[in-house]
Amino acid sequence: MTVHDRIVAEPFSLQRRNPNGGTKPLTAWGFANETDVLTDVLLGSPNFLRHLSTSSLSRKHLREAPCNVQIAQAQHKDLVAAYEHFGVNIHWHEPTPELPMQVYSRDSSVMTPYGAFITAMANWWRRGENYAAIRTYEKLGIPIYDMVTAGTFEGGDFNVIEEGVVLIGCGGARTQEEGARQVQAWFDKEGWETRIAFIDEYYVHIDLMVVPIAEKLTAVCLACTEPGIVDWLKGKGHEIIDVPFQDTMALGCNFMSLGKDRVIAPTSSKTLIEKLKAQGFEVAAVDMSEISKTGGGIHCMAQALKRVKA
Repeated sequence: MTVHDRIVAEPFSLQRRNPNGGTKPLTAWGFANETDVLTDVLLGSPNFLRHLSTSSLSRKHLREAPCNVQIAQAQHKDLVAAYEHFGVNIHWHEPTPELPMQVYSRDSSVMTPYGAFITAMANWWRRGENYAAIRTYEKLGIPIYDMVTAGTFEGGDFNVIEEGVVLIGCGGARTQEEGARQVQAWFDKEGWETRIAFIDEYYVHIDLMVVPIAEKLTAVCLACTEPGIVDWLKGKGHEIIDVPFQDTMALGCNFMSLGKDRVIAPTSSKTLIEKLKAQGFEVAAVDMSEISKTGGGIHCMAQALKRVKA
């Protein structure tokens, strides 16, 4: 199916959500969970990347060893090559100098089975990314499900654990409770099970600590994740792969599942990579050490647009 066919199939609209719930899923875009086969992904260019004070992690690197932008851009090319190796269709935000953090395409919007919703960024220098995301979805012919209007909310805090189940992170600094509650209310009405995880703002987003790998298999940093969340996952039958705290602080729990037991992970995540390979996963390990100094990892740099059942 061509992009033109998709635009015809799913005409762009600025608000698609049924306020009473029961919104009809898309046919050409979207996904039921974050572990089915990834066919299309949305990336942001690092062409205008700058190392800004976006989190405690990025501030630490600014003090000790600021990002070498040229090396970071080369690492991002390696990440793109990994997606291409696995046959994933790559779509791009249009890069502009005013949006130096647009490489983190997870944050400015969230794709759902019903279309994308536009977030509300916390840092003033990133708010333009939300408007740019609207233009991207218009270009692709993907409807906008809704827009966050209560407080701030960032896409790294929307974590689809399995079909119809979402874990919403709320650290206060990047995603405020008001924004988290608004998004929770939307998906409650759709019949989803929603849970808010209140996290320390040091961890930035929930996808630093908890990321699904495959059906009923989830990577979790047990050292920094609330035991109640771990028990909740185990109660749903999820096997937990523990990512050590030191690896997690190097964004080792921030990877991308491609479905069919394939994963793109940072080379820093040595423990996770070893455990996944022991279970028969194909892992593309990419060095993200320099680009991640600016505050995010592989999962932060990608917004899944379409997944299909294997």
